[in-house]
Amino acid sequence: MRRSRLRSLAAPLSTAALSLSLALAAPSAAQAHAPGRSPAPARGHAPAACSPYVGITGFSDQLDKTSVAGTPVSELSGFAHDTDGRLLAVGDSSYLYTLDPRTDDVLSAQPLAHRDGTILDSEAVAVNPDGTRLVTDETAPSVSLFSRSGRELGALPVPDALKVAPAGRATHNLTFEGLALLPGGRTLVASMEGALTGDAPDLRRFQTWQRIGRSDAFRLGPQYAFRTDPGLDVSDITSTGDGRLLVLERTYTSGVGNTVHLVLADPRGATDVAGVDVLTDGQRGVRPVAARTIADIGACPSLGATAKQPQPNPLLDNIEGVTVDGRGPAGTLRVLLVSDDNANPVQTTRLYRLTARLPR
Repeated sequence: MRRSRLRSLAAPLSTAALSLSLALAAPSAAQAHAPGRSPAPARGHAPAACSPYVGITGFSDQLDKTSVAGTPVSELSGFAHDTDGRLLAVGDSSYLYTLDPRTDDVLSAQPLAHRDGTILDSEAVAVNPDGTRLVTDETAPSVSLFSRSGRELGALPVPDALKVAPAGRATHNLTFEGLALLPGGRTLVASMEGALTGDAPDLRRFQTWQRIGRSDAFRLGPQYAFRTDPGLDVSDITSTGDGRLLVLERTYTSGVGNTVHLVLADPRGATDVAGVDVLTDGQRGVRPVAARTIADIGACPSLGATAKQPQPNPLLDNIEGVTVDGRGPAGTLRVLLVSDDNANPVQTTRLYRLTARLPR
């Protein structure tokens, strides 16, 4: 199954998509501002168009190179909402940050560690209905359950093939990069950043787990094949609330900068490939996750953003986290992105606010 690419957006649009495209094309008040801070537009103001389906309402660099209680706010890689509505973000350096969703201020930084004291390369987070946290460790790789106080309570089973070589076929630093809990809280999905050795280079495995009863325990569920846009890796996933996922894909080219795509994916109807040793393009009997690229973030208006290193669009940076931040008018979704500055002085911790009308 071939993905509908961005170039297909130039084709005739549906009435709903055309209406959105015209609305998004309206000039945004956010385009006039001091560099480094683009305030959200006034209520009801149209966002600036990135594509017929996605618009940008603003960005903020206020977290860049800051700290909370002496802990640097840096290397943010994944987002989720806590049960009280606050925003949680994980950092690669084994911290879980709590943010005020109204002001973007960081309220606290909680250290994370495995039971044996080793720190995590924490890349993604999801929150159980009881408030316990599920956090990925890209190094192990693992998905661990943590209490609100930051104590590791246990870990989910991981298929052998998804472990880092020589134990499995994954590559170091290219394992569990995204995590999402689907509606109802019964199904958890983790996305592999890179392809397994032997699989086609554009195919990533999405592993699921099924909750056991009403507990916080999960058992292994189906595994799906997801085809990325050429040359891009999966950096995060989030639930759209209707059984589908928003998938964040990105790459970096030295001297050029970042490429970041937002993809709408529907795992329903995909083939369970848990028992398939090697995935190839066009493989008989394997139906990958249905996917459609709905925006190239580099095509968004820059809104006056500045970059510390070469970028195709100064708005871009190493965007690694995505979450749905609520619902807007007429069925739109509010989407929040964050970039990982890798604790690098020429990269920026930047928050992006988007709106999206999802095609059916």
